[in-house]
Amino acid sequence: LPRRWADNFSAAGCGGTEEHGFQHPFLQAVGMFLGEFSCLGVFYLLVWRDRRRPEPSMALSQPFSSLLFLPPALCDMTGTSIMYVALNMTSASSFQMLRGSVIIFTGLLSVAFLGRKLELSQWLGILVTIVGLVVVGLADLHSSHDQKHKLSEVITGDLLIIMAQVIVAIQMVLEEKFVYKHDVHPLRAVGTEGFFGFIILALLLVPMYYIPAGSFSGNPRRTLEDALDAFCQIGHRPLIALALLGNISSIAFFNFAGISVTKEISATTRMVLDSLRTLVIWAVSLAVGWETFHGLEILGFGVLLAGAALYNGLHQPLLARLPRHVEEAGGTAEREGLLRGESTAINNES
Repeated sequence: LPRRWADNFSAAGCGGTEEHGFQHPFLQAVGMFLGEFSCLGVFYLLVWRDRRRPEPSMALSQPFSSLLFLPPALCDMTGTSIMYVALNMTSASSFQMLRGSVIIFTGLLSVAFLGRKLELSQWLGILVTIVGLVVVGLADLHSSHDQKHKLSEVITGDLLIIMAQVIVAIQMVLEEKFVYKHDVHPLRAVGTEGFFGFIILALLLVPMYYIPAGSFSGNPRRTLEDALDAFCQIGHRPLIALALLGNISSIAFFNFAGISVTKEISATTRMVLDSLRTLVIWAVSLAVGWETFHGLEILGFGVLLAGAALYNGLHQPLLARLPRHVEEAGGTAEREGLLRGESTAINNES
């Protein structure tokens, strides 16, 4: 929501350029990584406080190289940047719903590279998710005529979001294969990835200032990113700074809160909370007039929700209540998946 709020601002740029929209996705991505990077400070603060206790409770992780986090950080940086570009082209609710496609690519990559075997219900969940993506896409096609985005922009934005989920799925597989085995504290993992992403993307803003992007760009110079124009717009419209600060703060709080409670709640609760997040984004977007209501979005959201529930095995408790499944359910353990429990992507907001 803070990202969409920032995108809706218009202000004059540098050198007296006329007022234009604040479309600086890569600069906003730098802010997101700054929010993740702040988790590293929280981690060391917790370590310092723990060491002052008579009996420290925080377990020390195995020795590891921080460069292990570089490949996932590069995936995070690429996927996040693509999604921020896409957010300028489509609605916030569709953006959030289409991110559910990560289930498809994570499931397929986990089979190919982690040697996992998916259950029948998980394959069914992937198929249902594909149907849900089609429905959400159709809703976008029907709603594009009464929004500020052209039909071509909406289609491009939706495809970019799905493309970004492939990269996010690769990030999850890399974290699962190389990072989790070192038992790294989640806050330290988030912060380290945020550090790499912040430094690399901040440095890339320099060449982006000179790379022409044509109509794909939203700044007056038509370059891939114009950070100077962004700062000039912030100077002319200070509320933009508040939106950017809200984005940074929400990223930091989301990661800290998610990590703090991840061991205390079930997969069902996590899924309900994530669904509520999508509903809140949708409701706020409708309330402030960022998008219009379309019934197909409700259908698409429901189908995506069903697909995620099947993939994560949330149907098993319901089946266990049926008389014919009581006996068989007694010896069935809840199957782990990449999108559940401690195997969730380290920074599952971006």
